[in-house]
Amino acid sequence: MAQILDDRRYFRIGEVSRIIGVEPYVLRYWETEFPQIRPTRADSNQRTYQKKDLEIIMEIKRLLYDEKMTIEGARQKLKRQATEIDPPDRRFFEDLKTELQDILKTLSS
Repeated sequence: MAQILDDRRYFRIGEVSRIIGVEPYVLRYWETEFPQIRPTRADSNQRTYQKKDLEIIMEIKRLLYDEKMTIEGARQKLKRQATEIDPPDRRFFEDLKTELQDILKTLSS
């Protein structure tokens, strides 16, 4: 599956269905429940998914099927994952903020 993802940029719903292992109607339903899944529409009005969409869909499937979460639980977990910043990253931003404040003080002097 990793080879497929490396070689392609866009996927149609039937291809995503085969790769992920769920029926197309499940993917369409998940689109209504998870705002993170937003395929674009091709000229033929067919859904076109990108690699990032497939990664999110794989995580949704894992949360629902393996972790046995509810739709709401999976939705909240994805929302938390999107907003979490790793502690090293948080320190980086705090240091950056301090440096920028120092630069502002220097410029205003």
